Amino acid sequence: MVSVASKDDTYIFEIKGLHKIWALESEIVVSKAKIIRAYQNQEEFTFWKGFRMPGTEIPGLIAAGTFYKKGRNFWDVMNKNRAIIIELENHYYKKLIIEVENPEATLQLLNTQIK
Repeated sequence: MVSVASKDDTYIFEIKGLHKIWALESEIVVSKAKIIRAYQNQEEFTFWKGFRMPGTEIPGLIAAGTFYKKGRNFWDVMNKNRAIIIELENHYYKKLIIEVENPEATLQLLNTQIK
């Protein structure tokens, strides 16, 4: 699970609980200018997430960490119904695919800041 906070011109994506261990990441900071869009799309949650380096994957249970598939992507998802996708430009990650507590509120927060 990831919490999202807005601070000045950045978003702070904080990985919560044991997910820090599974994802080998505790926080990702992204400039608001680097976000292209944020959305939900169940069709993008395929069985194969890409090459895992480093991270944890138990198919059907959890995907957490860095995966390479058409670029470097960060995953932290256990429940795909609460997962969102954030496309980035000129950032270390191409996409953040994360599970959040309230997808609708998080999408509204992210999308209202996009230029």
